[in-house]
Amino acid sequence: MATPTPVRHAWRALTALLAIVVVLFGINAIGVYVVGKSSWLPSLALDLQGGTQIILEAKTPDGSNPTSEQMDQAASIIRQRVDASGVGETDITTQAGNQIVVQIPGQADDETRDRITASAQMQLRAVLYTTAASTSYVGEDGNQTPYPTPDPGLASTPTASPTNGSDLNWVTPALQARFLAYDCADEANDPGNEPKDQPLIACNPAGTEKYILGPVELDGSSITDATAGMDTQNGQWVVNVVFDADGAKTFGEVSQRLYAYTQAGTTPQNQFAFVLDGSVISAPSMNGVILDGKPQISGSFDQDSAKVLADQLKYGALPLSFEVQSSNSISATLGSQQLQIGLIAGLIGLALVALYSLIVYRALGFVIIASLAVMGVLTYITLCILAWRMGFRLSLAGVAGLIVTIGFTADSFIVYFERIRDELRDGKSITAAVEDGWGRAKRTIYISKSINILAAVVLYILADATVKGFAFTLGLTTVIDILIFILFTHPVMQLLARTRFFGGGHPLSGLDPEALGAVYRGRAQFRQPVAACVGTGGAARRAGRSRGEAERRQTIAERKQAELAASSRKATEGDD
Repeated sequence: MATPTPVRHAWRALTALLAIVVVLFGINAIGVYVVGKSSWLPSLALDLQGGTQIILEAKTPDGSNPTSEQMDQAASIIRQRVDASGVGETDITTQAGNQIVVQIPGQADDETRDRITASAQMQLRAVLYTTAASTSYVGEDGNQTPYPTPDPGLASTPTASPTNGSDLNWVTPALQARFLAYDCADEANDPGNEPKDQPLIACNPAGTEKYILGPVELDGSSITDATAGMDTQNGQWVVNVVFDADGAKTFGEVSQRLYAYTQAGTTPQNQFAFVLDGSVISAPSMNGVILDGKPQISGSFDQDSAKVLADQLKYGALPLSFEVQSSNSISATLGSQQLQIGLIAGLIGLALVALYSLIVYRALGFVIIASLAVMGVLTYITLCILAWRMGFRLSLAGVAGLIVTIGFTADSFIVYFERIRDELRDGKSITAAVEDGWGRAKRTIYISKSINILAAVVLYILADATVKGFAFTLGLTTVIDILIFILFTHPVMQLLARTRFFGGGHPLSGLDPEALGAVYRGRAQFRQPVAACVGTGGAARRAGRSRGEAERRQTIAERKQAELAASSRKATEGDD
């Protein structure tokens, strides 16, 4: 006899879930034993672990005090460098008008300290060459072949002295070989430390394009302002840049040179790259000679992207450098005691959910407990991987997000199991009730989870950094919850419905049609409520409950039909 299709689907889903678990544990094992950067424990945030506090003092070239806007922008730059994702729970604030306090979970390494203290100076360089961020080429055999490691013997000095920043003599054989093999995704890249009077290899922030750029011709200190606005002539968003007097003069000379390349149709030498922290944030072409020091950057901007670029140009134009005033370790603000309290609260919540499930749903409660256990395993290993791959750290707010999800998950189980019971009350078999109940319940569950995810996304985008951890764990566990329902809970129910214990409607299974008051045989047909048995035994009590449930489940039309049938019987008995 062939295996029923629902059973095959159930085993496939469970196999897929097992494969996902194995892959996740394998990824983390690679991070622990091969890369050496992961752990079998989630990383804790500043409030639970403690960390390092670094106080930076801003310095300006003329010794004047920086403005509050400059300090806020500088703090924003440091935050982007240290915790761009917003889930590392780094705390960055300003104080005393010229100081920035950076608090980092754990011990800060030298690389992190360098990122914090480095000044964010914008560089403007001519584009010599650009291509997609590839490190391989298609060989004669039609296969992708990686570019070889540059030969140390290649010439690294220009054969002819370059005359300007756009001169291709800057591109030596050694530089060309290094460019071809340059991997934009390599974390070891540090283009920000290259000499200003030498060419530079850099990539765009997305890592999709890489460039060979000429020496620095202007830096961010020459930019006095950058704003986003609408071009009234073509109705497109643009970024307006303003240079100081010296910058306007230099930029005018550069624009004459690059515009000549534009007229000659020579690309990409007609482009001028804005480089921030070694990354090419924009590389527009020169479409005219600009002598007033007020260029306009156009492209496929919308309001948000134009505002972001304008802010980046202003950030990079800050004439600020920082000195480390102090660096010391700080203790956890909440510590292990609060973490222990949070974990105990979570365990109490799990225990209450398990107890409620066993009382109300009997053996079905073990399905809920098993689903929560699988969800816990997936969440735990995912947090370990995210700590390695994106610097996620679990804060007390994140723990709260995990605890809240327990309640949301319990709601979903209730929706599903009640739908199954409704189908049983309609007179369907247990296997049919599981399938039809899932078809009706999943729409409700998907809508509910979508609202949770939407709330988490809004919180993550708009809330303060201290709340981002809560929003992140809430959204993450909600997604895992949906995955568990599809790949574990429903497939397990499909298999259990075909066992003797559950499929036969054992009183302890939680799927006993008689105990649930199943009264319907089909559409517009119903089973008459049974009369209460004489006596006080268990059978009488069950019959009474079934009769009460049957009466409650009748619609108005069915009640009238029952009354007419009863009247007919009485009339017949009276005639007799």
